[in-house]
Amino acid sequence: MINPTEYLPKSYHTRVSTYWWLTRWPYLKFILREASSVFVAWIVIVTLLQIQALSRGPADYAEFQNWLRNPLVLLLNVVSFFFVVFHAVTWFNLAPKAMAIRLRGNRLPNLAISGPNYIAWVVISAAVAWILLRG
Repeated sequence: MINPTEYLPKSYHTRVSTYWWLTRWPYLKFILREASSVFVAWIVIVTLLQIQALSRGPADYAEFQNWLRNPLVLLLNVVSFFFVVFHAVTWFNLAPKAMAIRLRGNRLPNLAISGPNYIAWVVISAAVAWILLRG
């Protein structure tokens, strides 16, 4: 039997570097936002472990707090904080692209869509900080 691909010219494929996403900021930002989900998951796991330690009593919670003081855990939490903030900011900035809201036939400006997200974030963060820091 004759193989038809045997007689076709081979197409040219340019070589792409493994690090192609480092060449432009939009690509790098996309990759960093995707990678930030790992750090978001880490924060969720730490929060669940903290709730579990709280439910088991003061001794377990004190042990959990000692674990949080470990320099490696502390470093991971600081890095995670910055990635979670980056994730939130890029997500809020994507909201206007994902939601085309029209009012009287005109599309709302990006700030009208992402702005309330930022305002809610600041208000909720301030309320949580007030609750935690007043005692």
